[in-house]
Amino acid sequence: MEHIVIIGNGISGVTAARHIRKLSDNKITIISAESDYFFSRTALMYVYMGHMKFEHTQPYEDWFWKKNRIELLKGFVESINYREKRLHLKGAPDVEYDKLIIATGSKSNKFGWPGQDLEGVQGLYSKQDLENLENYAPNNKICKRAVIVGGGLIGIELAEMLRSREIPVTFLVRESSFWNVVLPSGESNLINEHILEHHIDLRLSTNLVEIITDENGRAKAVTTDKGETIECNFVGLTAGVSPNIDFLRESGIELSRGVKVNRLLETNIKDIYAIGDCAEQHEAIGSRRPIEAVWYTGRMMGETVAQTICGRETEYKPGHWFNSAKFLDLEYQTYGWVFSEQIKKDYEKHFHWRHSKEKICITIAYHADTNEFLGINTFGIRMRHEIFNRWLTERRQLDYVMEYLKDANFDPEFYAQYESEIVERFNSELGMHIELKRKSWKRIFKTA
Repeated sequence: MEHIVIIGNGISGVTAARHIRKLSDNKITIISAESDYFFSRTALMYVYMGHMKFEHTQPYEDWFWKKNRIELLKGFVESINYREKRLHLKGAPDVEYDKLIIATGSKSNKFGWPGQDLEGVQGLYSKQDLENLENYAPNNKICKRAVIVGGGLIGIELAEMLRSREIPVTFLVRESSFWNVVLPSGESNLINEHILEHHIDLRLSTNLVEIITDENGRAKAVTTDKGETIECNFVGLTAGVSPNIDFLRESGIELSRGVKVNRLLETNIKDIYAIGDCAEQHEAIGSRRPIEAVWYTGRMMGETVAQTICGRETEYKPGHWFNSAKFLDLEYQTYGWVFSEQIKKDYEKHFHWRHSKEKICITIAYHADTNEFLGINTFGIRMRHEIFNRWLTERRQLDYVMEYLKDANFDPEFYAQYESEIVERFNSELGMHIELKRKSWKRIFKTA
């Protein structure tokens, strides 16, 4: 019987532990300094907004761990001695292992801004971040204004949280349009409008210069590259996250931005693996990024590494990209790849439809030469993952996707349906072009 030690009790580490238990009688220890029990990180915002209590974010009852013989150890790992297979913990005895899984997740980015370590300045990732937010921004009497630095999903979530307590928010986004490094321009502009309609002071093309301190070492204002000084009591740093690997710098484990792993999620050190946000593939898988800080890929890595550790070597195969999120009350889904104008390939073309009144739109990406369907983004319309996953695997043509688009709709009963309007616009803009191209391809194949 081997001793499997997992550093980190997020979705990746806990999934690995659960599946190792299903497959073996190995001893399992999970070490975490963040919390006693696993919780749903994506639900933290709803605790602050009053929709649930923190204990409601814990998927498993406290007895689950003992029943499944998974030991939970609260502690902070300071370093790893891989030669002796030993972990050094802060203020606690060393822990020996036979196999080690590093699942330490992410940390909020800081870029050396003056004042970034003041009280009242933080990211939004951990349980401790939530607790600090309650301290620094409990209401609009204590926190007269908050400033959020950096666009993206974490930034918009934090803005929604603060606005739920009627705290005024100024949102500094360095890009010329919100999240336009990810979203095509039509969708990015829609989000700009949506943010402003929710009474959030959105400042585009604006960079943070400095966070100014008061006499007690707390944030009292920020300055921007526009020459402005904005008074505030709280500063949210949401300019992305990066792998939480600082404690590994002298470990001998190969690092880049994250912990370098192969397809089996093995590091360069025998019997040490890395999964989740902190893992970086030596080579990207298809168009996927080498590091993906996404809940479902963390879960998949946990399942995959458990198979390998228990003697069933299994490569990590995440499949087609997908994700979902909310921009305030606007639901977003993406399947396949729909790149922004800044990074899309030369062959990638887009069909974009937006409702004339509602905040509802879709963007479909397709190959300009072959008309192959590449991906879809939807805002305000729910679509079925399994259908788009199948169409991407089958490499369906754009006109096929449009013909059967209504089959993918997953909106609740009695919701308005927009597929007819979308297809009508498609036919008027691209339908004849697609038909002529198809006939041209048929002539080529006949003469070949």
